[in-house]
Amino acid sequence: FAIPLLLAAIVFMQMFKDDRNVAMVVLVLSAFGWTQIARITRGAVMSAKNEEFVTAARATGASKWRILLSHILPNAMAPIIVYATVALGTFIVAEASLSFMGIGLPPSVVSWGGDISQAQTSLRTQPMVLFYPAMALALTVLSFIMMGDAVREALDPKARKK
Repeated sequence: FAIPLLLAAIVFMQMFKDDRNVAMVVLVLSAFGWTQIARITRGAVMSAKNEEFVTAARATGASKWRILLSHILPNAMAPIIVYATVALGTFIVAEASLSFMGIGLPPSVVSWGGDISQAQTSLRTQPMVLFYPAMALALTVLSFIMMGDAVREALDPKARKK
């Protein structure tokens, strides 16, 4: 948690300047982005583990694996799915930021960050060249955030309004 995702990605992408490709960007972003999902997963599992239905399953003599697979994981998946949906937007912005700075994907690979970076040169004469990739990026990230909220409302019965 002490190392921000984008800062770590910048440092590592600068270190491996010659090997910039999609796989390297995915590897770097996932290497430093997994900590949040691990924290959410741990919290969800610890919360589900202390529920009454787990105690009841233990009392009936269910094995640890059965309790884990049948009771804890299904009840812990909702917050994990919600966070993962919202985090996709974060990873898209991180990739676009790296490509915008010229240290993400190479120019031969299509990226909204690369498109925004290239559009800077013609901003005064053709502002729409910048508008389209920036708007696509913003709408995509907004869509993932709204989808995460919708999934949260669908999966969390306590959050539903009566």
